[in-house]
Amino acid sequence: MNTDTMKGDWMQLKGHVHETWGKLTSDEVDVIAGKREQLIGKIQEHYGKTKEDVKTEVHEFEERMAARAQSIELK
Repeated sequence: MNTDTMKGDWMQLKGHVHETWGKLTSDEVDVIAGKREQLIGKIQEHYGKTKEDVKTEVHEFEERMAARAQSIELK
């Protein structure tokens, strides 16, 4: 999933972001609006993880969401 796709699909992804990183507030998720670096920063802030660890988590999240979207398209 590329950055443009993440921004474009943000309304659908917001719920999954909350499920994955529950410490993020709804207001924070709204402000992030699909911006990858802002998402990474907020996750770091709330969970105290390194930037590299969070980048890995976000990448894995993006991959899961892309796979989910692809499986829906195939149906």
